[in-house]
Amino acid sequence: MVLLHIKRGNESQFLYETTVATSITKLNKEIVAIYNGRLKIGRICSEMEELAKHGPMFPPEILGLADEQVDELKLVDNYAETVVPSGGWTYNRDPVGRRNGRQPQEKMQEVLLKAVNDAKDMVSKKMVGENKPLTLKQVQNAIGILRGAVTIVYPMDIPPHDSIRMEFTNTEDLSGSQASLEVIEPSKMQLWFAGRQLLEDKLLSDYLGNNEKCKSILKIVKHGEGAPGRESVFDEEARKEIMLQQYRRQEELKRLEEDEDDSYLNSKWADNTNLKQQLHGIQNINFRVGK
Repeated sequence: MVLLHIKRGNESQFLYETTVATSITKLNKEIVAIYNGRLKIGRICSEMEELAKHGPMFPPEILGLADEQVDELKLVDNYAETVVPSGGWTYNRDPVGRRNGRQPQEKMQEVLLKAVNDAKDMVSKKMVGENKPLTLKQVQNAIGILRGAVTIVYPMDIPPHDSIRMEFTNTEDLSGSQASLEVIEPSKMQLWFAGRQLLEDKLLSDYLGNNEKCKSILKIVKHGEGAPGRESVFDEEARKEIMLQQYRRQEELKRLEEDEDDSYLNSKWADNTNLKQQLHGIQNINFRVGK
């Protein structure tokens, strides 16, 4: 099996294990699904942390309004009384006005946050350093863990307008958000290797050869972004070591230039008549002055 190190720009994303006989069409489909899946997990985890603190989201017509505005407009959250967390809730106002403030009890908070941590670990970028590949099945399992935790805490389910539920049902609207810039549509995703785009009518072996026991870096690019930058000849650790050695050398040369001590000229090895004295046998001669 060949191991592919997937990057976006210079940032590592995950490792992917496949064979050189895989078609580029299939490879693109799997890679973009894992890439977007990791982003989805990140968004869900972020919202679930807010769910654990401030409860479900307000309906769109109430979202972001102050209490006085809600009262003045006579708006009502019709889900507030029906969407109740297991074990009850305590009020914890959402400072940004997105959620209704009905925070689950501590044990239910722990259920949500544990699922968040487990899901993050399952798709963490740290797996690259640990040489562990990521699969689409793992991404799906992580989303399943998050969905299960929400179901445990909210047996009646959270409101359909809550961003977490929309993420689970793939009806989320990311337009106008930073997240929309990160997600890549499958039809607009390209893979590049060694300055060459992997074309969909090819096999992976057309670019990597037939060696199944190799590890290669592939870069994800969105259509229209152009070719990604080349990989550095040295990795980050090697680059730091080279810079450190160069700095030490510069400091040593600087010290030698500033060192004006010429006492070494009195040393025996610095006497340019030393060889002549040895040949004439006039070394180590002591003179005694008579009285």
